[in-house]
Amino acid sequence: MRRRPRVGAGVTDRSWYIAAINRVVDHIDAHLAEALDLETLARVAHFSPWHFHRLFQALTGETLADRVRRRRLETAAARLLTTPPQTALAIALDVGFGSAEVFSRAFRAHFGVTPTAWRQGGFRAWARKHRVQLRKIHQADRKTNQATVTGFSQDGDLWPHGHHPRKGGKPMQVEMRTLPETRVAYMRHVGPYGSSSITKMWMRFAAWCGANGLLTPRPTMFGISQDSPKITAPDKCRYDACVEVDDRFQPQPKDEIGVQTIWGGRYACARFTGSAADIHDAWMRFIGGWIPDSGYQCENHPAIELYEPDFTVDPKTGVFSCLLCMPVRPQ
Repeated sequence: MRRRPRVGAGVTDRSWYIAAINRVVDHIDAHLAEALDLETLARVAHFSPWHFHRLFQALTGETLADRVRRRRLETAAARLLTTPPQTALAIALDVGFGSAEVFSRAFRAHFGVTPTAWRQGGFRAWARKHRVQLRKIHQADRKTNQATVTGFSQDGDLWPHGHHPRKGGKPMQVEMRTLPETRVAYMRHVGPYGSSSITKMWMRFAAWCGANGLLTPRPTMFGISQDSPKITAPDKCRYDACVEVDDRFQPQPKDEIGVQTIWGGRYACARFTGSAADIHDAWMRFIGGWIPDSGYQCENHPAIELYEPDFTVDPKTGVFSCLLCMPVRPQ
């Protein structure tokens, strides 16, 4: 078992622990159909089982068993809506439940409706509850968000400046793109989408990229929404700030940095122009407005924000431009 680095050699306990937690969380999502017992997940984290399950609960507010169950149920809930031809039993088996009865009982205990009722419209009440929660969070965070956006936009060392006129509610123009599989280094935020904390995390991540020589020349960067805010509670939603790296890159123990691979394939991409405070609402318009009438359905991969190498920020308004990219396949 790998020893935890000693504090005092430029390594902080928190960075080491966060990196370990993220490795385990990523492993859970990638192996939902497999055995995800304490011993297996502790090996992924490079900790003893006795220590790790206490650490995981202390830092995430969930036991390992609760996290595995929640992610299996949330993944199944999303698939019930995006893959109607697939039976509930097939979905249950794909995410690690042993039978339809066990799955249905666990699903109802978590979401308050059966899988069948969820698929027939029962998801709307659950999504509405999260939408109301998120609206209240955004209202309470408004002043902080404005101040954070100002700091973000004026840091010319990390974000090159440029002028971006707001587009003022114009319909989204969507284009289909085939994006390559991409290896990225990432820093993770856990909490409500659209909050000022995500902007602050981007500032920390960009500073880390600069210190590690990853901003010259300007790279392609990505934001990954790992969860659906309609299904996952706001305080549990994961967002990753990412930068493209090659196969030689390996994260250092002193950093809370992980490595993952962004799915390569067909994406529906819409141009977003606005501030960090606007991007969540833009995603909701894209998903709720364009997707249902497009002839496409969402793939079972995370949506991404694509920040191209010529990315700039307007220092007066905090407005920038990026592509909102949703993985899709024909219906």
